[in-house]
Amino acid sequence: MKVTIVGCSGSFPGPDSPSSGYLVEAEGFRLMMDFGNGALGALQRFLGLYDLDAVLLTHLHADHCLDLCAYHVVRTYTPDGPLPGKVPVYGPRDTAQRLNAAYGMPHEPVLENSFEFIPVTTGVRRIGPFEVTAAPMNHPVETYGYRITYGGRSVVYSGDTGESAELVELARDADLLLCEASFLDAPGQPPGLHLNGRQAAEHAARAGVGTLVLTHLVPWYDPARILEDASRGGFDGRMELARSGAVYDLG
Repeated sequence: MKVTIVGCSGSFPGPDSPSSGYLVEAEGFRLMMDFGNGALGALQRFLGLYDLDAVLLTHLHADHCLDLCAYHVVRTYTPDGPLPGKVPVYGPRDTAQRLNAAYGMPHEPVLENSFEFIPVTTGVRRIGPFEVTAAPMNHPVETYGYRITYGGRSVVYSGDTGESAELVELARDADLLLCEASFLDAPGQPPGLHLNGRQAAEHAARAGVGTLVLTHLVPWYDPARILEDASRGGFDGRMELARSGAVYDLG
């Protein structure tokens, strides 16, 4: 299983990365976790434009889903006409309505011509060769974290979340945790929204993960400060900042 960070910028694209997007591959199957604004452009560095097999959305904020509107254009207006088949898109309820509204057609099933929208529920399902476990996260809208397992190895993606016992359980003994670290470790952090670096490391330590990658890095904060904050979280495994283009081969 190979994991490629396509985009890791939090809330909006940064100078060095688009918003959230993570490509997971095994047995020739290509699964995209989140598809935030700017992710489609960077994805083309790693994958053929028409070669995506499925999409898994954590939630419906623009920085996690908006480039599916652009991907509909890709699949509909090729020089040879619309591509056959529909890409499965797993996401919260109302995903189709949200994306049709963003595309400018809130009352017409436009994106359904390119995608098959499948609601996510808590629990385990198969997507291609992967076992995918979904758990609710601590965020103001319906949001899921995901654990993807293949060949005895696991990657966990927090999506957006505040402090969450569910995240600790989801990430238990995972090989790789992609954990959001949006805030500085400073007074006044609103609850139930995002984690800071120290909190992300604390979650990783309680879960016993192998490698922690701090992601959803908001461009107005110095990433070195996020990493410094995380160093106080009690996690003694491998820990690093996410960067667009980084690849993790889990064997």
